[in-house]
Amino acid sequence: MEKVLMKGNEAIAEAAIQAGCRYFFGYPITPQNEIPAYMAKKLPKIGGTFLQAESEVSAINMVYGAAGAGARVMTSSSSPGISLKQEGISYIAGAELPCVIVNIVRGGPGLGGIQPAQSDYFQAVKGGGHGDYHLIVYAPSTLQEMVSLTMGAFDVADLYRNPVMILGDGMLGQMMEPVEFIKPPARELPKKEWATTGCDGTRETNIINSLYIDPAELEKKVEELYKKYELIKEQEVSYEEYNCENADIIVTAYGTTSRIVKSVIEMAKEEGINVGLIRPITLWPFPYEPISKYADKDHVKVFLSVEMSKGQMIEDVKLGVNGKKDVYFYGRTGGMVPTPDDILAEIRNIMKGVQ
Repeated sequence: MEKVLMKGNEAIAEAAIQAGCRYFFGYPITPQNEIPAYMAKKLPKIGGTFLQAESEVSAINMVYGAAGAGARVMTSSSSPGISLKQEGISYIAGAELPCVIVNIVRGGPGLGGIQPAQSDYFQAVKGGGHGDYHLIVYAPSTLQEMVSLTMGAFDVADLYRNPVMILGDGMLGQMMEPVEFIKPPARELPKKEWATTGCDGTRETNIINSLYIDPAELEKKVEELYKKYELIKEQEVSYEEYNCENADIIVTAYGTTSRIVKSVIEMAKEEGINVGLIRPITLWPFPYEPISKYADKDHVKVFLSVEMSKGQMIEDVKLGVNGKKDVYFYGRTGGMVPTPDDILAEIRNIMKGVQ
């Protein structure tokens, strides 16, 4: 298959179209504007619908409607826009509707800046909106992975009747790399017999709702959701191990930051420091098991969580390590991207303390 040079945001949009997405509802915000621009140009030509809503709140509720009718639908935004969509996301999760939500993260809090950041980790993996719910959250580190995870996300959303988030950042969205549009392995997907497609009196009316006035009924619904989440945790955890077999220190990082860490690993080798990387590809469900496995290894002295935030993923890393080893943190915020030299200097300091 021919490789195509594309910008990250455009690659996500094309991947969604090739995965069967025919409905996109959104509102412009930097640094993800290439996604709605691409959808606006391409969807009408293939019988799809692009609609720029009057607000992020409207856009996510249009997603709710299209998903309830069984359509493959996507929305995208950037940090403050995703914050505005949280009520609708909670409703969609509560109603168990499949859709794909893209967050190309920029620095915050508040309106913040338009440079890349990873400071929406808590929002993405801990719920974000109100109530007990989870999104399935993918964190691509390359444009090729942005393509493959976006294409697969629609199947995963349909399989579990659950919203899926692609969590990128401004750097991944704006950079250009060659990509191939290769369909992921086929999954056996259930028919959408729950969708509100019109029944003409031939069956009982389907009702899509997340309102349960009876507390006992609502508790039963939440318990059902959590049985589904346990199944997702069993079947959908994804991660990459890199140079971990004899590592003195294991760095945990995702997305853009993990790319930088791979350069640090080669630089550290020249100084006799063996650095490994565990890169979560799914941020929820989180890959606790491989972190726990290496926490038990004698050759691993410490862990280091590197993030473009003030330290959010480190809480999940510590849960995986479970007190067996010390966990250190290095991060930058505000759109500042850690350099390989910065991270290597931090690793040198940490290793001096443990040797």
